[in-house]
Amino acid sequence: MSDTASDSLIEYPCDFPIKVMGEAHEDFAGTVCHVVRAHAPDFDAGSIQARASTGGRYVSLTCTVRVQSREQLDNLYRDLSTHPAVAMVL
Repeated sequence: MSDTASDSLIEYPCDFPIKVMGEAHEDFAGTVCHVVRAHAPDFDAGSIQARASTGGRYVSLTCTVRVQSREQLDNLYRDLSTHPAVAMVL
């Protein structure tokens, strides 16, 4: 199977929600925003939706990003998932 834009189930450009989870600390949202903006400079940090875990130790952030291509989305996921502050990306 070839890896072309026509193989994607997503039509680009689109608004794509990405959920990022990590330990709750005051810089987590800023760190995630910095990584997202490296791939989507027009990302609005004010649109981040945060939800703390029951015990308050972890937080999940939903970042809806305007993505232009599969390559952009793949690179963003790779950078987020390998960041030391990030526990999981969905």
